[in-house]
Order: sequence, then C-alpha cells, then structure tokens
Amino acid sequence: MKIIAIGRNYAEHAKELNNAVPEQPVIFMMPDTALLKGNKPFYHPDFSKDIHYEVELVLKISKEGKYIAKKFAHKYYEEIGLGIDFTARDLQSELKSKGLPWVLAKGFDNSAPISEFLPINAFKDLNNLDFSLKVNDQLKQQGNTGHMMFSFDEIICFVSQYFTLKKGDLIFTGTPAGVGKINMGDRLKGYIENKELLNFEIK
Repeated sequence: MKIIAIGRNYAEHAKELNNAVPEQPVIFMMPDTALLKGNKPFYHPDFSKDIHYEVELVLKISKEGKYIAKKFAHKYYEEIGLGIDFTARDLQSELKSKGLPWVLAKGFDNSAPISEFLPINAFKDLNNLDFSLKVNDQLKQQGNTGHMMFSFDEIICFVSQYFTLKKGDLIFTGTPAGVGKINMGDRLKGYIENKELLNFEIK
C-alpha cells in the first residue's frame, strides 16, 4: 500500500506557513513505515528540534482505479479515519531553502499516526465534517471539510491521473490552521465530530 498526502489544502494553513495557496493539489508521499497504529506513543527523533503536529482526515481506498472521473470518485472509498502528519519543520525548511525534496521531513518512521477507520455512512455529510486536535486537553486545531480547497472527490480524481489507486491505499487530505510544535510528555487527542479516535503520548 502507499500513503499519499495533500499539502496546503486549507487556505489558512497555507497562509500561516507563508506558502502560496495552490491552484491544484500539492502531492507528496510517505512510506508505509511512517504509519503508527493503535495509539502507541510517538518517540521524538533526534534529528529534529521542531516537529509539528498536523491533524488530517484520512481516506482508505476500497478498490483499484485509475483516471477516475470526479463524479465516480465517491465509489472508491468507504471508510474514513484521522491521522497526524508529523513534520520536522526545521528539516523541511532547510531542504526547501535548497530546492530539495522534503520527504525526510515528512516520511520518517512513525511520522503518520492513524486511528481506526469508520464507515463513511456513519456521517451525515462528508462535505460538512468537523475534526479537531487537542494537545494536553487544549484545542489547537479545528477543521471542517467544507473549508477544503480540494474535496475528497477532487483529490481522488486528480491523484488517479498520475497513480493507480489500489485497495488499502491511504490519502491524508490536508490540515487546517493551528499547527504547532510538540514536546516530550504532550498528549494528543484527535476527534472526528465528537468521537475520540486518537489519544497518545509524545515520548
């Protein structure tokens, strides 16, 4: 399986990092070794002093597809979960300043904690879906799919023009504003609507 991630999909997040608001989805990828499941602790790596949390909704692809038309995209996912895209911001900034790819800052081991997945029919409206992140019980990020620049279906349509999507692939769909630094001892809790799906410690 592969992990595809969408950058700058919420305009306010792009602005908070002084990035241009994109005209088409910004794509990057992570290896499967980035996944961290079961609310296991995240161990802060030594190569970064400035790792940021970025909470995101995650789609799980349910069947193989390529060149998927937007009107059919909803047929390619049946479950949704919550994930954190941990980003070594200091490393990312250094690599970006040199014009280099920033996979090292995004795809390192355990950089992508994910929750269990829920059936999409458990939610009334995927285009008006709230999600949030608390750090030490303080609300840090709050997003709604209605604020996405590119919807789930638009993302699947776009990505599938370049990559064949296969059953089990994961798509991280972008983070809202409010990202920030993690510290040892922090506890992160993530929610879709009011359902707690993530609850783990930084060690």
